Amino acid sequence: MAGLIKIMIDKIITQKAKGNVTMINLTKTKLILKGVNPDKFTAASEDDSAIIQKVRIIAKEMGVLV
Repeated sequence: MAGLIKIMIDKIITQKAKGNVTMINLTKTKLILKGVNPDKFTAASEDDSAIIQKVRIIAKEMGVLV
């Protein structure tokens, strides 16, 4: 299923930021620092199991369910 990574990243950002623009940017920065650039993934991006696992770990560290 293409786009799963994008969906997971969007859930992390939505749950952490709750609509606050500053928190959206902060969450994106945290993701980049952890090795996942949210702007790199689109709904058409191929799903890589290694990146999916990495995003799941990041979500768990941030206390977010994806």
